[in-house]
Amino acid sequence: MNKLFSLLCFLVMGYYLCAQDLNFNASWKFYNDKAQGAEQITFDDSKWRNLDLPHDWAIEGPFDVKYNARAGGLPFHGTGWYRKHFKMEANTKGKVVRLEFEGAMYNAHVWINGELVGHRPYGYIGFEFDISNYLKYDGSDNVVAVRLTPEDLSSRWYPGAGLYRSVWLKIDNPIHVGQWGTYIVTPTVTEKLAVVQNETTVINNSNENTSVTVKHEYIDPDGKTVATVEDSIEVEAHSKAVSAVWNNIENPKIWDIGVPNLYNVITTLSANGKITDTYKSRIGLRSIRYTKDGFFLNNKLVRFNGVCIHHDNGSLGAAVYKRADERKLQIMIDMGVNAIRTSHNPPSREFLEACDELGLVVLDEAFDVWKMEKVPNGYNKFFDEWAERDLKDMILRDRNHPSVIMWSTGNEIIEQRDRKNGWKVAKMLHDVCKETDPTRPSTMGMNNYINPYTFNFAQQVDIAGMNYKPTKYSEIRDMFPELPLYGSETSSCTSSRGVYHLPIEKYQTHESKHVTSYDLIGPPWAYPPDVEFHFQEQNPYVMGEFIWTGFDYLGEPTPYGGKDNSTNGYWNADWPSHGSYFGAVDLCGFPKDRFFLYQSQWSTKPMIHLLPHWNWKGMEGQTIPVYCYTNCDSAELFVNGKSMGKKVKGKDLTELKVDFLRYEPKTFQSKYRLSWNVPYEAGSIKVVGYKDGKVVQEEQINTAGKPAKISLSVDRAEINADGSDLAYVTIRIEDKDGNLCPNANNLVNFSVKGAGELIAVDNGDQTSLESFQAPHRKAFSGMCLAILKASETSGNITLSAKSKSLRSAKITVLSK
Repeated sequence: MNKLFSLLCFLVMGYYLCAQDLNFNASWKFYNDKAQGAEQITFDDSKWRNLDLPHDWAIEGPFDVKYNARAGGLPFHGTGWYRKHFKMEANTKGKVVRLEFEGAMYNAHVWINGELVGHRPYGYIGFEFDISNYLKYDGSDNVVAVRLTPEDLSSRWYPGAGLYRSVWLKIDNPIHVGQWGTYIVTPTVTEKLAVVQNETTVINNSNENTSVTVKHEYIDPDGKTVATVEDSIEVEAHSKAVSAVWNNIENPKIWDIGVPNLYNVITTLSANGKITDTYKSRIGLRSIRYTKDGFFLNNKLVRFNGVCIHHDNGSLGAAVYKRADERKLQIMIDMGVNAIRTSHNPPSREFLEACDELGLVVLDEAFDVWKMEKVPNGYNKFFDEWAERDLKDMILRDRNHPSVIMWSTGNEIIEQRDRKNGWKVAKMLHDVCKETDPTRPSTMGMNNYINPYTFNFAQQVDIAGMNYKPTKYSEIRDMFPELPLYGSETSSCTSSRGVYHLPIEKYQTHESKHVTSYDLIGPPWAYPPDVEFHFQEQNPYVMGEFIWTGFDYLGEPTPYGGKDNSTNGYWNADWPSHGSYFGAVDLCGFPKDRFFLYQSQWSTKPMIHLLPHWNWKGMEGQTIPVYCYTNCDSAELFVNGKSMGKKVKGKDLTELKVDFLRYEPKTFQSKYRLSWNVPYEAGSIKVVGYKDGKVVQEEQINTAGKPAKISLSVDRAEINADGSDLAYVTIRIEDKDGNLCPNANNLVNFSVKGAGELIAVDNGDQTSLESFQAPHRKAFSGMCLAILKASETSGNITLSAKSKSLRSAKITVLSK
C-alpha cells in the first residue's frame, strides 16, 4: 500500500503536494567487472544481470584460496557497476530531486545521464546527491550509473561489496526539511513530564526569501496526538535556517531497555498558505547520565550486558534485511543482552530501528582505523579528507535514535602508541562529536595498555573503553578516579558449535580446523568469560562489558587463517577456515554453549544448560568432562538415572586452565559453571536445577541413534508479503526417537513452492566452502539453516527438505 501510494503521488499530485521518498531498490542492472563507458546514458546494458537491491555481489562467491581468509575468502574486491533506467514526469520539474544511498561498498562514484554528480569512499556511511539539474523531465530515459571499486586488503573482516543497503529517490518542493533534518532531544524526562526540544533544518531552494511555518505534532505509542507546537522563521533564497522550539509532554511513556515506547513526530512546513513538506521522525523519551560510578538510564543504574556485532548477516552477506537484524537482536535478547556495540563501523538504519523497537541501547561506532594503517588499503587512505565528514554524518543520521547512548570514534587505534600526535587526532574527533551532538558522550575501545592513559589519549574521550584488560580496571581507577570505565571488548573466547575435543586443547590449532565448545580456548589476548565476570563483580563502578562477539561473522578466522597478507609467506595457512569462531552464536543464529553461560549470568528467568553431547562411541569408561551453566542455586547430574552428586553454584568451583592468559594465575577457579568428571556410558545424562530446594529446571541429553529423519521448524509461521521479509527454517537431523544426531553431516536438498524463494543456506561450519546460494547444504553438528524470502504476492511458501536414507520433511509459511 505504501509503495502504491508513493507511486500515485509521484505520477499524479500537484506541485505543492506529496513530497516523497521513493524506494529505488527495484530493477537495477549489474555487471561485475570493468566496463568502459558504462557511465554514459547510451551505454548498452541489455546483457547485464537484472536484480533488486540490496545486493552483495561477494557473498555469491565462490570461496577460493586466492582470496584472503581474513576477509572471508570471498571475492569482495574488484569493480562492480550498477545502472538503473527511470523516467521523471514533467510535473516534477522545478522540484528538488535527491538520490540517497544508505551504503555503497565502497569508493562509490555516481553518474546521472553521463555526468559525475559525486563520490564517497567510505562504504559504511550513507550519502545523497541533489540530481535535479542532471535529469530530463520530458518522459525520456534517465540513467543512474554507480561504479564501486573495493580493494583487496582493505578490511580486517568481511566487508561485503555492492549496493548492499537501500537507495531512495527523494522528490521535494523547493522548501523542505534537509537531509537528517530534525534533531530532537529530551533535556528532562520524568514520569510526570518530558521536555522535548526540536531543531529543524529548513532548506529554501527557491528564488525568494520566504516566511515558513514549522509545525510539529507529537504522537504517542498508542497513536494519540499529545502535543503540538509551531514556529515561524524567515529563510533566505537558496539558503537554510534552523527552527528551534520546545514543548512539554505530560505523563510520558518512557523508552527504556525492554520497554521500547516510541513517539512519532510529524513536522509540516508551510509557506504562503500551502504545505510544502511533511517529514516524519521517530523518537523515544528517555534520559541518560554517566558518572564515575556507572551509567544511568532514566535515573536507574544500568550495567551493560553487551555484545560486539559485525554488520554481516551470515549467509546473506552484507545485504541489509531488517528481519535479519531483528532476528539477530532477538536472539541476543534471549541471551540476556541489553547493549550492542556496532563494531567497528556505522550500522544500517534498519539495525538501529530494530534496536529502538526492541529496547536495546547502542554504542554507535565510526572507525576501525585513523591515519595509521592496519591493512594496506584501509580507511587510513581516506581519513584526512573524509573522517570529519563521515563522523559528523553518522551522528546527524543517528542522533534521533533513543537506542544510541554513546559515540565511539574508534577501535584499537594505532595512534594510541603515538605520544606526540595521537591525542590531537582523538581530540579532533571528540570535538566533532560534541559539536554535532552534545547530549551523548564520546568513547573509544583501547587495547594498548598503558599508553592511552599516560599519553593523554584516553583523556580525549568522555568514557574510556578498555579492551581485554579486566585485571587493570582497579589500576586505572586508582590513577584516574573520575574517569568512567567499561569493558569495550571482552573475553574473545572461541568455539565451534557442537564440537568437543578430548583431551581439551589449549591455544593451538586442531587438525579439524575447529575449536572445542568447552568455552576455554582463545587467542593470546583472550580469556574465558568467567574471568570477566569475576573482575566486573570486583569492580562495580565498571559499567559492564561488550563481549567479542555476539554472533560469528565472516572473516577473521582466529585462531586459524594464517596471516593478513602474502608478504609474510602465510597466505591462508589454515584454509579452508574462513569465518569467525568468536560468537556466542554461530553464523546461522544457532546458540553455542557459551550463549548459555552468558544467559546464566545475564538472565533472571530460570535456566539450565548441559554439555557436551552424549555420543562418544569407542570411549566407554573414559572420563568425560560435563559442564552445567545455570542461574539456579544448585544442580544435580544423573548418568542413566544414577546421581553423580549435587553441586552448589558459588561454592563448588570449577578449575579452568587458562594457559593463554598473559597474567597470573595460570588457573582460574570459576564459580560461574558447575562441572563433573564422569566415565562415559551410552544412554543419557540429565541435570536438575534447584532454587530454594525445589526443582525448577532440568535438561536431558540422550545418546542418539542412527540418523533417521529430517525435522523442520521456522522462526515465524507468518511473514509479510512485501518482497523483503524473511523466514528462517532450522533443519535438524534426528534419530527415530527425535534425538538430535550431534555428529551428523548429511547433505540436505531443498525445494520451494509458492509465494517466495530460497535465498540462502548455511550450517555454521567455519570451514565449509559450500555456496550460500545453493539449494542444498550439509548438516554441521546435526543442523543447518534455510532462509526464505517472501514475494510481493500473498500465499503459502512451502519448503521441502530431502536427504538420502532419511525421512523427508515439509514446512509451510504464510506470507500475507
